[in-house]
Amino acid sequence: MDGIIFDVDGTLWDSTGIVAEAWQECCRKNGIQIRDLSADRLKQLFGKTLPDIAAEIFSDETKERQLELIDACCEAEHEALRRQCAPLYPQVPEVLRKMSERMPVFIVSNCQAGYIEVFLEATGLGGFITDHLCPGDTGEAKAANIRRIVERYGLRAPAYVGDTDGDHAACKEAGVPFIFAEYGFGKTELPDHTIRQPVDLLAL
Repeated sequence: MDGIIFDVDGTLWDSTGIVAEAWQECCRKNGIQIRDLSADRLKQLFGKTLPDIAAEIFSDETKERQLELIDACCEAEHEALRRQCAPLYPQVPEVLRKMSERMPVFIVSNCQAGYIEVFLEATGLGGFITDHLCPGDTGEAKAANIRRIVERYGLRAPAYVGDTDGDHAACKEAGVPFIFAEYGFGKTELPDHTIRQPVDLLAL
């Protein structure tokens, strides 16, 4: 392995509790009532692209309005996460530190522009991350952004760590082995490897 790429939500931290509260408050300010905007629902949605999440949450709104509302929600969540760091999964800082001593470490997530920066700012883990990409930066989905990282850094044997079937599918499309973080939000079948906790990566 000459490089490792991480997802964020459900893999490095769980921000759904803080994000759910921020989105609920944003919806109230915009006069929007959503029946279920809980952390559990967000765990089912995270990993999808923002337009897809907006279409599910704001299904009664026009597409243009959906995007306006999800942008407002994202601004609110950034502010909330800067005030209060979401809980990291056990030993994530140690794992990132040790992995970065062995190889370059990257982040590729299907999040909005600025979210990975907020993660790095809130956690103080930016020193361990070589580079990161998301659709908000490139306009492309996860598979294309994984390929961008691989090509940009000339990686010959990288791997991706994520927690959803969408992550697995993106890895297949990008031609990169998938390490399934089964402690996260989702499920998948027949990943290349499975970890039950972040520290398992060190042995793998």
